[in-house]
Amino acid sequence: MNSKFVNTMVKRYLRFDREHPFIFLSAILAFLGIAIGVMVLIIAMAIMNGMEKEFEKRLFVMNYPLTIYPKVRGAIDNELLESLENKFLDLKFSPYMQSQALVRKGGTLKGGLFFGIDPEREKEVNEVFAKAYTKPFGKYGVIIGRPLADELGIGIGDKIMFLFSKMEPAGLSLMPLSKRFKVEGIFRSGLNAYDESYYYTSFKSFEKIFKRKPGEYDGIHIDSKKPMRDIELIKSELPSTVGIIGWWQQNGNFFAAMQMEKRALFIVLMLIILIASLNIVSSLLMTVMNRRSEVALLLSLGASKKEILHIFFRLGLIIGVGGVFIGTLLGLSGMEILKHFDIISLPEDVYGTSRLPLDLDLKDFISIIVGAFVITLLSSLYPAKKASQIDALKVLRNE
Repeated sequence: MNSKFVNTMVKRYLRFDREHPFIFLSAILAFLGIAIGVMVLIIAMAIMNGMEKEFEKRLFVMNYPLTIYPKVRGAIDNELLESLENKFLDLKFSPYMQSQALVRKGGTLKGGLFFGIDPEREKEVNEVFAKAYTKPFGKYGVIIGRPLADELGIGIGDKIMFLFSKMEPAGLSLMPLSKRFKVEGIFRSGLNAYDESYYYTSFKSFEKIFKRKPGEYDGIHIDSKKPMRDIELIKSELPSTVGIIGWWQQNGNFFAAMQMEKRALFIVLMLIILIASLNIVSSLLMTVMNRRSEVALLLSLGASKKEILHIFFRLGLIIGVGGVFIGTLLGLSGMEILKHFDIISLPEDVYGTSRLPLDLDLKDFISIIVGAFVITLLSSLYPAKKASQIDALKVLRNE
C-alpha cells in the first residue's frame, strides 16, 4: 500500500469543497458533536464520582467505619472493650450508650438518638464531634447539631428539654422520663438527617438519668482505615453474643442506587456520541457518492481497493479521534474551571457541601475514551468499505 498516496488523498478530501459545502459542514458537525459528547461525559462522570465520595466521606464519619452491637443485653462491657484494644492496637474504639429521645422546645418536638459517650474516646473516632467538643461536659451538658439548634432558635448555654422512651411513675399513671439539658456544643456534619437527630452527652449524665450500670454499653464505634479487612479480623475475636456491622452494610442500598444512576448516565451520554458519530457516516457516504467518478478513476489508474478503503477510513478516524481529543481537553479544562471557581453553587443543607465536588475516576476516564474511540472506529468502517466496493468500469461507463 502506498502511504504517501493515501495521505495525499486524505488531505485533499479534508479541504473545504466550494461545490459541496454541506459535506464539509456535516463533517464539522460530527466533529463538534463527538467533542461535546466526550466533554459532557467527562464532567458528568466527575460530578457523579465527586458526589458519591462526598456522601461516602460524610456517612463514613456519622455512621462510623465499624460498629459492634450486642445480640443480648449486657453482652458488651469493659472486659470486651479492653480485650479488643489489646488485640487491635492500630484501631480506635469508642463505647456508647444510647436511647431514643424527643427534643421539646415550646410546641416543637423532634425525634432522634441520644448517646452517652466518653468524649475523649469519641473525639478519636468522630472528627465532627471533635470540632464541637471544646470543653469537658458539665452536669447534664449536651452537644446537638446546627440545623436543630437553628430550627429551635437556641445556642450554646441555652436549655433544652429531652423526653425519653423510658417510663416512670407519676401518681397513678406513667409518664415519659424527661430531663432538661444545657447546650454546651453544636456540631455540623453537612447531613441534616444526622445533624437533626444525634445528641451527645457524657456517660455520667446518661447513667444517672437511666440508672445504668457503669461499664455496660449498647455498642462500640470503631475507627478503621481498612474496615472491609478489619471486620473479618474483629469478627473472629467476638463472642457469639456480639455482632459487628460496617458502614457500607448500613448504607448499601443508597450506594447501589448511586452506582445504578451512574451507569445509566454513562449509557445515556454515550448515546450522544453515538448520535454524533452518525454524522461521520453521513458525511463520508456523501463524500463517497460525490467522489464516485474520482474513486473509479483512481481504481482504473492502479489504486487498490485496500488503498481506497484506507483513505475513507482514515478520513473518519481523523474526524472522530480529533473530536475525542478536543472533547477530552475541553472536559478536563471544564473540570479545572469548576474546581477553582464557584460557577455552580449547591444548597449545603441538601448536599452537605456548597461547592460542586469533582473527582474523575481513572477507570471511568478510560471507559469514556475507549467507548468513544470504538464508536468512531465502527462509524468510519462502513462508508470506507462502500467506497472500496465501487465498480470502476460501471461508474466510468455511466459517467
